[in-house]
Amino acid sequence: MKYTTIIALTLASLAAGCDLEVGDLNNLPESELQDEPTPTLVNLAATGLLAGSRLEYGFDNGYIAHLSVLGREAYNLDVADPRYRAELLSGPGLDPGSPAFGGNLWNDPYANIHNALNVLNAVGKVDAYSEQEREGLRGFAKTIEALDYFMIVNTRDVNGGFIATSTDIDVLPTPASKDELHEHIASLLDQGAGHLDNAGDAFTFTFSSGYAGFDTPSSFRSYNRALRARVAAYQEDWDGVLSALADSFLDTSDTASMNLGVYHSFSTQSGDITNQLVSNNLYGHPTLATDVDPDDQRFAQKLAQVDSRTLDGLTSDLQFTVYDSTSAPVPIIRNEELLLLSAEAKLRTGDLAGAVADLNIVRQQSAGQDALVADDLDADAVFEELVYQRRFGLLFEGHRWIDMRRWGLIEQLPLDREGDVVHTEFPIPTPEQNARL
Repeated sequence: MKYTTIIALTLASLAAGCDLEVGDLNNLPESELQDEPTPTLVNLAATGLLAGSRLEYGFDNGYIAHLSVLGREAYNLDVADPRYRAELLSGPGLDPGSPAFGGNLWNDPYANIHNALNVLNAVGKVDAYSEQEREGLRGFAKTIEALDYFMIVNTRDVNGGFIATSTDIDVLPTPASKDELHEHIASLLDQGAGHLDNAGDAFTFTFSSGYAGFDTPSSFRSYNRALRARVAAYQEDWDGVLSALADSFLDTSDTASMNLGVYHSFSTQSGDITNQLVSNNLYGHPTLATDVDPDDQRFAQKLAQVDSRTLDGLTSDLQFTVYDSTSAPVPIIRNEELLLLSAEAKLRTGDLAGAVADLNIVRQQSAGQDALVADDLDADAVFEELVYQRRFGLLFEGHRWIDMRRWGLIEQLPLDREGDVVHTEFPIPTPEQNARL
């Protein structure tokens, strides 16, 4: 990791206000945070991790938008920039030298990882903190650090990344494979959960509104365990999925809320950033209309028919209504995903009836569909239902491309024009490659 770049971005990732009244996050002195930290400074830096973790997440050329285009959920029909139809959908591969179409979704998560390491280093130097307060900060910072690594491994996949363990600019992070990144995420989350077990009843810092209901050590731990279930699924550790879900906020009741969960928050407040996924340039892929079940109410809830637009051989008359304003929150993880993770883990461990029971909660509570009868289904049919429910239940949340890749089904994604391809991973950015020469 080229830490000269990362440190230059460190304070920038604290700049957004994250819908909080917490003072000036633009001018946190890193040297003071490292050498002479105070409770006020560390608390501000902890809050800043929330702002840093959502950078590039809700941009119209960011994580969800790009992954939705790659996964054939969306088109970006921006007249001003043909690269959305060219580089993302065709060509030999994404460009490692492009800061927006291949070399992106890298600097910001690593900058926030650097911030988290700064918080972890500072915690033990503040005598005013109780040990419970220190444990809360440690558990929080390691959980957010794991969240940032998700963006790295989800985009780079087999290209891997780097594991950073020091804020020292002379200490290069360690190259890591995809499997090693997943293992590191799991380890950070397990360490974080252990810290949160000893963190008392309250944190010392302020959370954004997207963490409402998950802003105490015990409730935040249930969020930590939800993320742990996700990475276990990526590792195909199905017993690990079920174990983590048992300590998460998973709700399997008949009245379960699909939207219970943790969100990145956005606002139009001065200094904050907005949710750009409401862009009029983002269109739904036409296969959403042809592949949806006629009794699935989510299509009408998440998409609207509009005047069609044709650009570079691509046409759509669908636009997303998943996010209804520039202040709309974007899910990090929510109950619907947890139910689908539970269904997947039960399917993989031979519990077909349990998998169907979880899928039926989603069918009834999210899609408005009738329940399935488990005795009528074999494992292949249950998997097909799982694929469908993840597609429409988690639509435009950044999952489809990752799911089809991890299931080995990436070749089933449609190719709309001659010469189109499905890119399977982002490259390591050119500046990063050059720094290692």
